[in-house]
Amino acid sequence: MDRRAFLTTVAAGSLALAGCTGSSSTPASSGSGSSGGSGTDDAYDGWFEGVDNYDGTVDRTGESEVVVKVGTQANGGGFGFGPAAVEVSVGTTVVWEWTGAGGSHNVVAEDGSFGSQYASQQGATFEHSFEETGTYPYYCQPHINLGMKGAVRVVES
Repeated sequence: MDRRAFLTTVAAGSLALAGCTGSSSTPASSGSGSSGGSGTDDAYDGWFEGVDNYDGTVDRTGESEVVVKVGTQANGGGFGFGPAAVEVSVGTTVVWEWTGAGGSHNVVAEDGSFGSQYASQQGATFEHSFEETGTYPYYCQPHINLGMKGAVRVVES
């Protein structure tokens, strides 16, 4: 076996092994939602790792409509959702409202269950009603690498 074939075989084996050791996709647990500002929260399976404006989950249960700002100051510019994580009751409509900062943004559910068009103008909105319990991580597609991530946790009232 020549050197090139050997290195290719070792690389392929390493990638296969790395795929076997990934974390599970267990649904996030509910809890107090407060991380003490560390930028991580076990309830979101590391989703907020490196997101500098995540400071726990804001409890908005019992409200019929909740506003999340798009383009808040975070992650080195207008690259945040505010609040980054919110807990709502089943049936709540979340309205994402653009601040006009940070350029063009969108809102995309990690699981593909909802998504907006790109917008950059202040006052633009996108809304989604949450009818099932669960945790719904989302992000801004062009700025995900900057840490522009959010999550909606939906619970029974």
